[in-house]
Amino acid sequence: MPNRHAVVAGAGIGGLTAAIALHRRGWRVTVCERAPEPPTTGAGIGLAPNALRALDAIGVDAAHAAGSAVPTTMGLRRSDGQWLTRTGTADMAARYGTPPIAVPRPAFTAALATALPPEAVRYGTAVTAVDDAAGRPTVRTAVGPDLTAAGPDLPADLVVAADGIHSPLRRAYFPAHPGLHYIGETAWRTIVDAPDLRIPAMSETWGRGERFGVTPLSDGRLYLYATAVVPAGTRSADPRAELRHRFGSWHDPIPALLDRVRRFDPADVLQNDLHDLAAPLPSLHHGRIAWLGDAAHAMAPNLGQGGCQAIEDAVVLAHLLPAGDSTDSADSVPAALAAYTAARRDRTDAVRVRARRVGRLGALRNPLAAAARDLAVRATPARLALRGMDDLFNGFRLPI
Repeated sequence: MPNRHAVVAGAGIGGLTAAIALHRRGWRVTVCERAPEPPTTGAGIGLAPNALRALDAIGVDAAHAAGSAVPTTMGLRRSDGQWLTRTGTADMAARYGTPPIAVPRPAFTAALATALPPEAVRYGTAVTAVDDAAGRPTVRTAVGPDLTAAGPDLPADLVVAADGIHSPLRRAYFPAHPGLHYIGETAWRTIVDAPDLRIPAMSETWGRGERFGVTPLSDGRLYLYATAVVPAGTRSADPRAELRHRFGSWHDPIPALLDRVRRFDPADVLQNDLHDLAAPLPSLHHGRIAWLGDAAHAMAPNLGQGGCQAIEDAVVLAHLLPAGDSTDSADSVPAALAAYTAARRDRTDAVRVRARRVGRLGALRNPLAAAARDLAVRATPARLALRGMDDLFNGFRLPI
């Protein structure tokens, strides 16, 4: 009897992690990615202790795969440079077993893809529909540079919908769901070279309705991100000039970092309006389809947990499913997906709600409200602030 076949829609971090986890449990996997080739530009991603623990459970050493950069400290600052809170990563490692690391997203996804058989990942192939999800599903695909040509139909025992924040499969199977919610901010992201600045700390600076973050990456570069409260769809003809206008007078080294941002090139400065899921999905599965990552529970980036929760999803999903060469009955896959929903839905929704609340604090524009926020953060002892992350960083567990 041939091994069970899983089709994964999307070759992002969640989809690739799911494919690796299933492959190592004996499943035959096909990953369909609509992009014509692997990403070569993009931003960074922080891998928190919970994500690193999940990756370790499937034998993926993230630091070995894509390198690691462990900042000496992490914390929040005001726009004048004053620290509001600061935690040593050595303290985090002592409490959670490992410090967080930060890696360039393209390098990390490339490292994940190389852990799969060469034929497993199909770029330029979009999943357009899944038929008969209650039985043995058939995945319809489109191929080619414009994705208009019909691709092969792929019979599957499982479909993993890792097709992103705008998930077509989510819309198809949950048509009554309200969909995405604009959280009121746009975000810019880029990566710069600045070895001479010798920046050892991961920091986020809060102003009034604006934020600026700096994260050292594993390859020695720096991942920069910024947010501003603006109407949806607001765009500048020159993102570099827009960033200098908004943040050029903030504390060092922000102005110097902005000097390293190259003049406008869409591949260098990414801008996206920030959305999360307006409400939790009623279920993270339907028949033999399972949703994970942004497709399942899109969340604001304020806790750095979007990718981390996708990794958790993928590892738990594979753990609950029967082995690819198992002789269990056909009903074992739907039963495993029901267990997956039970294991993941409440945790991911709690993180989604918490991320939205943190974002509202960071986005405060009223001067008095922002000053009260800063005072409250500064008055909280660092050990208590770190303890408040226990449910996130210690929250990953494989169901029994």
